[in-house]
Amino acid sequence: MGSDLYEERYFADAGLSMPFTRREFLKALGGGVFILFVGGDFLAGDAFAQRPGGRPAMPSDFNAFLRIGEDGRVTCFTGKIEMGQGIITSFTQMLADELDVSPGSIDMVMGDTDLTPWDGGTHGSMSTRFFGPPLRAAGAEARAVLLQLASERLSIPVEQLDVENGIVFDRTRKESKVSYAELAKGKQIVRHMTPAPAVKKPESFKEIGKPKTRRDALEKVTGKAKYAGDIRPEGMLYAKILRAPAHNATLKSVDVSGVSEIKGARVVRDGDFIAVLHEHPDAAEQALSKIKVEFTTPPLDVDDVTIFDHLLKVAGTGDQLSSAGDLKKGEANAKTVIESTFLNSYVAHAPMEPHTAVAQVDGKKTTVWASTQAPFPARDEVARALGCPPNDVRIITPFVGGGFGGKGRNLQVVEAARLAKLAGKPVQVAWTRSEEFYDDSFRPAAIVKIRSGVTETGGIAFWDYHVYYAGSRGAEHFYNIPDYSTVSVGSGFGTSAGTHPFATGAWRAPGNNTNTFARECQTDILAEKAGIDPVEFRMRNLKDEKLKGVLTAAAKQFGWTAGKPPAGKGYGVALGTDSGTVVASMAEVSVDTKTGDVKVNRVVCAQDMGLVINPEGARIQMEGCITMGLGYALTEEVRFKGGDVLDRNFDTYQIPRFSWLPKIETLFVEDKNAPAQGGGEPAIITMGAVVANAIFSATGVRLYQLPMTPQRILDALKKRTAKGTA
Repeated sequence: MGSDLYEERYFADAGLSMPFTRREFLKALGGGVFILFVGGDFLAGDAFAQRPGGRPAMPSDFNAFLRIGEDGRVTCFTGKIEMGQGIITSFTQMLADELDVSPGSIDMVMGDTDLTPWDGGTHGSMSTRFFGPPLRAAGAEARAVLLQLASERLSIPVEQLDVENGIVFDRTRKESKVSYAELAKGKQIVRHMTPAPAVKKPESFKEIGKPKTRRDALEKVTGKAKYAGDIRPEGMLYAKILRAPAHNATLKSVDVSGVSEIKGARVVRDGDFIAVLHEHPDAAEQALSKIKVEFTTPPLDVDDVTIFDHLLKVAGTGDQLSSAGDLKKGEANAKTVIESTFLNSYVAHAPMEPHTAVAQVDGKKTTVWASTQAPFPARDEVARALGCPPNDVRIITPFVGGGFGGKGRNLQVVEAARLAKLAGKPVQVAWTRSEEFYDDSFRPAAIVKIRSGVTETGGIAFWDYHVYYAGSRGAEHFYNIPDYSTVSVGSGFGTSAGTHPFATGAWRAPGNNTNTFARECQTDILAEKAGIDPVEFRMRNLKDEKLKGVLTAAAKQFGWTAGKPPAGKGYGVALGTDSGTVVASMAEVSVDTKTGDVKVNRVVCAQDMGLVINPEGARIQMEGCITMGLGYALTEEVRFKGGDVLDRNFDTYQIPRFSWLPKIETLFVEDKNAPAQGGGEPAIITMGAVVANAIFSATGVRLYQLPMTPQRILDALKKRTAKGTA
């Protein structure tokens, strides 16, 4: 294996930045009320602070990303994108409450690098947590500025004014009023507020906390919503790209003369990058098949079975994430010591919309409509590929049909831009499902080794935890353990050369699914050895009140009682923390011991995510997590041999089906005064463990590898039988 490919992600990247000059910003926004805020001299120049590594950072000034138009409509600008997670709705709820306007009067501009502030990407459940607070602050500040303007216009003290639906009025004489639209008419006003006004408290919310149907729902169910593949610039050509048969293959020889048999087909080549262009996609595909090519594929002695031995063989010493006490002392206090190894295979993102991009070069300016989670990094990647300044590239992000962490590498964006420049025509690159499986990054295969013990009284005596290649997210335990050590070996994204046979990267709650699976299965094993009900065992060993709260809420909703479930059924429980949110899940399963098939009958999930902006949107996210989590728990794994990916479509790679879905019950343990936390990923992290623990409850066999396929369950049952008869 050569140099590893991985998707770079910077999950600490929480801030906003705004690499605009004033001139550029005003030009982009046009007329209307333009609000600037205290915190620095935004207008002074172009210099912006840089994070280590050259990433744009939060500027020293604090600027709002909103505009009040002359017609009274509000435009919210964000570098985030909408891929089904629902921020297109929840952002309007936040801004509407702070401005005192209706959500319907707000238009969203998202992921357009010429119009929106810089953003590192839409990932890590960071949109609500980290874009939400400055957006709300912006709305609060804008409202204060508009009240000042209204006070001057009406000659009424600010303290006597109030606002409803964008109309500022005298609280004692409502006919004395002026609208935001009238204040904005024909003006560009720059005003700073000192001190910055506070955002509203929960008791003043009119929109936040109310369940709202997604504002893009009608567009999407009627087919009106536009995705990158729907963009058709005049003269656009469809591209089909020559791909290697395996990730470690190199081009040996190529003969493109056969392409001339297809009328209108055109070959574009830049080194080993070879594509066929045509005005019809099927003709481009046919022309591609006319190319005669030979690749050299060096042998690579690793596959989906041997990968775990390989990973342990190349593993380094790792990083100590946390530790306390003395492991030897803790082990001496243990009544029983358990040593376990947990595995998970590579998993694909498998979004509904494959990677797609349409690029057009017009003079110096290159515009790309892209299915991407990271428009600004995509802009920079295109600029590097074309050898032009980033400002000469514009990325526009229409709706994105799912990403799950996989649409941040932007390979198809760069491919489309290169081809458009080489061809002098607009070009669409739309990966086939086979290309999607081959060229996308995967959730890395990983190993977790845990050695731990339980005391005579049911306490966790010690905890020695090593995770290999999943990453550190979710690795640290939250139980009351006096002696422990947590070590992470190899990142899920950046590893030394020769580790993975293909690209790995973020996958919904990266690393946390693996770590939660291992930790919560091991916790169940300890509870079983201690002879204590798994819910009671967790409650005894928890110290975090939020975790106790969600566990109590889930147990009440589920109707959990200690003791053996009815024959043929199993109950499971698992806890986790992710993106500032704590979650407890419980599941009921049935297991067919003849076929190994698992039916998940019911899942209860309780979540404490602080302030819930849109309960309907949050509930949908939880249901999506639970549904998607069934896949990595039961069926999804990428089979490969060397650099060749064997699963290239859904005929062999099985994602969850609607017929599988259990009864799903979600509930919030809400704290309206706590900051809003992430909601796009937490509920998925417990799915592997809660199903594994329920399978153990039903059958008495423990599964140590994800996914828990029928064959692995049958093997475990057979192993238990053989052990019992030996």
